Amino acid sequence: LEYTVAGGVEQEHPQEIVAECVSVEPADDARSHFRLVVFRRQPNHDQRHAIGVARDVQARLADTPYADDPRWLSAALLHDIGKLDSHLGVYGRVVATVSGAVTGREHADAWSESRGFTRRVGVYLRHAELGADRIRIAGEPEEAALWAAAHHDPSMWPDLPIPTDVVIALDEADND
Repeated sequence: LEYTVAGGVEQEHPQEIVAECVSVEPADDARSHFRLVVFRRQPNHDQRHAIGVARDVQARLADTPYADDPRWLSAALLHDIGKLDSHLGVYGRVVATVSGAVTGREHADAWSESRGFTRRVGVYLRHAELGADRIRIAGEPEEAALWAAAHHDPSMWPDLPIPTDVVIALDEADND
């Protein structure tokens, strides 16, 4: 299967890439199957982003002692999985991001307890913490859950049990 991205460049289907990245077939074990089910629930643009981050992290860590560590692959592939809970499209995410920047993310908890679009904005702004919960439920490495929870808050990074080189690779890959 193939899909066409902007500029007419054809690439592999995202599900095939994630299966390649995690080096398992969905039926290999229950955890691997659950990981792929969770990953596939994301919209295609989120899957492509996560795969790009994973490939970039792999390239950045290639000549380090951290290369090919499945913990960093899980962290890269699943860092934004909490966005699923908001059910917002691209434009809704833009509104949520601007709302959080203008009013402060401290309103996210209250907003996520309300209804309608306001609730979805609040949930989106909490995607890091919600994603960490999803990662733990999926049985993924704790480092992946900790990265998901902290990836938007650099003040948390020094306390993570993740090597600094890996944190830098994950952040730069996500923000390129």
